[in-house]
Amino acid sequence: MRLPFFVYGTLRPGEPNHDLFLRGRTSAEEPGRLSGAVLYDGPGYPYAVEERGGAVSGELVTALPHAYDELLAALDRLEEYVPGDPRSLYERVEREVVRDTDGAAVRAWVYVAAPAVAARLRARGKLIEGGDWRARRR
Repeated sequence: MRLPFFVYGTLRPGEPNHDLFLRGRTSAEEPGRLSGAVLYDGPGYPYAVEERGGAVSGELVTALPHAYDELLAALDRLEEYVPGDPRSLYERVEREVVRDTDGAAVRAWVYVAAPAVAARLRARGKLIEGGDWRARRR
């Protein structure tokens, strides 16, 4: 399934990994919102943790068709996601994201904190109020 990606941290425009991973590989980048998740501050990057009542701001990124497989593999490596590996920091899950431009709901890949990481963050992590990683610096 070739879904767009929902990015909410270092892959957003203007952030350090955007140009490294996304430049020249996307056909669209649109603001969006993921409901049912909150953000926690990590060591230089955020974690989305699934939680009712929360919402996370970010961008829906649509890969160019010829770049999709390469981009998917690169993002899995960046996020240290290996399907079925309990040492993974993130899990790549399919979720509904709402585009800010028109309110349309779109299915997208989202990297959320793996269960063990999510449990640690809920117990002693630093919540990013408002669900916008870039706004934490303001």
